[in-house]
Amino acid sequence: MTTSGSSDSTPRAGSGVAVRPPAEPAAADPRDAEPSEDAQRFWDKRYRGGTQPGRGRPNAVFAELVAGLPTGSALDLGCGPGGDTLWLAGRGWTVTAVDISPTALAGVRAEAAASGLQKRIRTEHHDLSVSFPTGRFDLVSAQFLQSPLAFPRQRVLRQAAEAVAPGGLLLVVEHASVPPWGRAAHPDVELPTAAETLAGLALAEGEWTVEIAEPRSREATGPGGETATLDDNVIAARRRR
Repeated sequence: MTTSGSSDSTPRAGSGVAVRPPAEPAAADPRDAEPSEDAQRFWDKRYRGGTQPGRGRPNAVFAELVAGLPTGSALDLGCGPGGDTLWLAGRGWTVTAVDISPTALAGVRAEAAASGLQKRIRTEHHDLSVSFPTGRFDLVSAQFLQSPLAFPRQRVLRQAAEAVAPGGLLLVVEHASVPPWGRAAHPDVELPTAAETLAGLALAEGEWTVEIAEPRSREATGPGGETATLDDNVIAARRRR
């Protein structure tokens, strides 16, 4: 899916399908799969040139919800230009930044070095349809993990939940509406509700506290300067200790 026009809401590389998919088939063994070259080329092209939207700035909703948390370890899935990663590292978090695009990851490393944050940031190259980072994290973030490319998004979000450490937070923010300037290119797009995304996570009863599962509105500006009010879904769930 194309960007909604807001600089802090760009779909991330290595992300999931924007249309609401049917029930997903059982995943193949990742050891038998290879990263999609087409997907990597798609996102590399998007992030090439150093002028991609969102560079250097965190997603506003993300920053609002994370600002008061104690620092710890974080996993940024589909980190893209690295705005969230750099913001976290600048506040004392240690961050594993993941993307399918080597171009995006190189940019994150360069920005980290320029900011003196390289010791707090680790980059990992993953096609999330094939492989997933190991370990548990105090914060697992999936910000606008949506894309026009085929991708088992529901499975990846479940893996994201599994990566949350006891007491940690899973934070998912996703597009819930198509901007007027994007409807011609995406006439058949169907986006999930917050309730549908939450249900798809299949969080084990008694092991999680759902803190937020709701749509939120924001103002966005399109490529031609036009403005619109758009909806995003925000899901925040904390794994109990």
